[in-house]
Amino acid sequence: MRLPTAKRLFKRALDGDKGLNTGGMGTVSPNPYYTDEVAKECMEKIFLPTIEAMNKEGRTFKGCLYFGLMITPKGPKVIEYNCRFGDPETQVVLPRLKTDIIDIFEAINEGTLSDLDIEWDDKACTCVIMASGGYPKSYPKGIEIKGLKDGQLDGVTVYHAGTAIKDGKLVTAGGRVLGVTALGDTLSEALEKSYEGVKKIEFENAHYRKDIGQRALKA
Repeated sequence: MRLPTAKRLFKRALDGDKGLNTGGMGTVSPNPYYTDEVAKECMEKIFLPTIEAMNKEGRTFKGCLYFGLMITPKGPKVIEYNCRFGDPETQVVLPRLKTDIIDIFEAINEGTLSDLDIEWDDKACTCVIMASGGYPKSYPKGIEIKGLKDGQLDGVTVYHAGTAIKDGKLVTAGGRVLGVTALGDTLSEALEKSYEGVKKIEFENAHYRKDIGQRALKA
């Protein structure tokens, strides 16, 4: 079964997957390239062998194990493991989770996760990162951010990654500043909402990719 949490991360700073690598300039979920066949191969060759190897060593894992994968001509390959939620990948995963995440945490802790029916929303979710000009190289900080009320914006969820309050004003405080995230009945609808949100937010030299999700739409 295809994992409903499968998502695609856009690492390069510029449109067309050009420029320097970043921590992530946007994400979409679900990922149409993560087909049932790919999911089956990942489960058989990556996911289960990883868990079985840890169990065999007496290192049973409880928590969030993140598999960073790359789909290659020779099949899916592991780039990295993380014992945490990914950023900005999680921004498009948790909005689709219908089951209370606390119930999941408790089931993991108690060893009863297999008894829990975890439900996911069929909607698509997208996140567009607004970054500081110059990121991922040097960039200024302390630039006022306008367009948000109480840190949020109607119609989308704005995740704060690199912000601060200075003299009562919301300002930039990092490279990746905001993650503008939206749900939609389709990927196209979710992307439209995310970009509508981006256009309402302003700070000097704000930088974001304008092609997040375009390959997924073509797929």
